[in-house]
Amino acid sequence: MSSTIGAVIGAQLAGRLIHTYGTKPVVRVASIIMPIGLVFMGASTSPLTLIVGLFVMGLGYSSMDIASNTQAVAIENLLGKRVMSSFHALWSSGAFVTTVLGGAIAKHVSPRDNLVGVGIASIFLFIPSIMNLLPPHLDDHNGGEEDTQAKIPLFGKSVLPLWGMGIGLLGGLIAEGAASDWGAILLRDDMGFGKGVNASAFATFSLAMITSRFLGDRALDYFGPRKTVQLGGYLGSLGLALGISIGVPLSNSHPLPALIIVNIGFAFAGLGIGPMFPAYILAASQIPGVASSVAIARVGVIGLAGYFIGPSLTGAIAQLTSLPIAMSYPILMLLLAGYQSHVIKK
Repeated sequence: MSSTIGAVIGAQLAGRLIHTYGTKPVVRVASIIMPIGLVFMGASTSPLTLIVGLFVMGLGYSSMDIASNTQAVAIENLLGKRVMSSFHALWSSGAFVTTVLGGAIAKHVSPRDNLVGVGIASIFLFIPSIMNLLPPHLDDHNGGEEDTQAKIPLFGKSVLPLWGMGIGLLGGLIAEGAASDWGAILLRDDMGFGKGVNASAFATFSLAMITSRFLGDRALDYFGPRKTVQLGGYLGSLGLALGISIGVPLSNSHPLPALIIVNIGFAFAGLGIGPMFPAYILAASQIPGVASSVAIARVGVIGLAGYFIGPSLTGAIAQLTSLPIAMSYPILMLLLAGYQSHVIKK
């Protein structure tokens, strides 16, 4: 909860600060705040210091996220071609590599030392990236010659498209969080696969999502953001639903075919979810009259809630029923993400 509150505050502050000062200064500050949060989390000796660390980390992470995406929109405008999805592919690649490395060193490094070490190292690793960001006079942070608003109402007719996109992004991120966090447990507890093999669901999903994001710029050009999200949501949810509904019962008698079928389902989910975040972010940045950073912040903060509530709600449903049944929740959310594509202008 503390990190969620920090993320909400950070996103809203970042949207307005970016509109005023540009993306580079905000990234520079966030690159200090987020590592400090990690160090606090790792070095915490009481619930209070852990809460503070989580809050600071969430504040820095969401600020960095909004600023980076706003910078990517500006780069697309300057280059005159799609690059947003490729940027997100690099984020997914980093998340996958750190997950694998984190698992590899878990037996040798304590979580405390890991968090503190990553926090300190990241302060220095961010420096070369920040140096090469667009300066404020090139990132179109104040809307250029257009009259854009930095302050928008929470509710109302003028912000309905942003809420629609945020809900769609929320659905996609709920599905992403559930697939990442519960895939290995599904293979272990409900299909009987041991350690190592059960990680294939996460690996398949992650690699499929990375692939679709590297190819996503072409898809966004060919289909447009609206159709890309629609196809991803519908095909991804259908593939995951069929994979689980066929593979889990089949695992009792034919484990190898069942494993292949379930992994195909997770691959469909990864392929469908991959371009969603870039597509919704791009669509939000093009809302007339609203500063792109503010629009991205509003959609992003709604969507990012999926990371926090998705896995928890899936687990709660699994406690009451079973994990295969509980996975119907993220599947439906992925379907919702595809349906919400109707709020994106063609």
